[in-house]
Amino acid sequence: MTAAHFSRPPTAQEAVLTEVRRLLVTGDLAPGTPVRQEALAERLGVSRVPVREALKVLEGEGHIVYTAHRGYLVAELSVDDLVEVYRLRDLLEAEAIRAAFPHLDDTNLTAITNAARAVDDADWRGDLAGIGTANRVFHFALFDLAAMPRLSRTLRQLWDATDVYRAVYFAEARNRARVHDEHMELIAALHDRDVERAIAAQAAHRDNSVAAVREALTRSTPQAAGGFDPAR
Repeated sequence: MTAAHFSRPPTAQEAVLTEVRRLLVTGDLAPGTPVRQEALAERLGVSRVPVREALKVLEGEGHIVYTAHRGYLVAELSVDDLVEVYRLRDLLEAEAIRAAFPHLDDTNLTAITNAARAVDDADWRGDLAGIGTANRVFHFALFDLAAMPRLSRTLRQLWDATDVYRAVYFAEARNRARVHDEHMELIAALHDRDVERAIAAQAAHRDNSVAAVREALTRSTPQAAGGFDPAR
């Protein structure tokens, strides 16, 4: 077997991290829920070490919080947190799209279009977790064309920090329908090689997500609606 065929299996920490992310996105670990390391390790069939390491990663992303005497808890959702991350995304995604355009060709455009279809396919199957995964593939098929690894890495960290909020957004059928329309608008701008239109389409896509999640969080916890205005 040659090195070209070698595929390193995920570490226990990576496997635990992937599963805990799934539990967060699907709501199996709801905001405010205690995260018991022993119970989680037993459930996943691993030792406490990879669980502890995975929780530290999630704590750094803001998904999990640690408090004295209570241990790890799933972080409560906050509009302030969401808007701050999306402000950063606004700046970085515009730069990524500008830098990507010189590398955009028909092959890349076909890959981006196919990625959008995968989002629709997941929606038709009712696979909310699959929608989130396919949606990320769609957007990073464009962002990664910028050929700026640090920028892509930073954007992935920002996306990781808001996976749970996207799950709130995708939970509503009207939002999923909007996602389809907004993806088509972005693809149309790419077809026309109109960089400013593409940046505007991505910005509208983000703004609509923030507005919808703000509304959803306000319905469930009115105090979550406070904080700074995304329009400021």
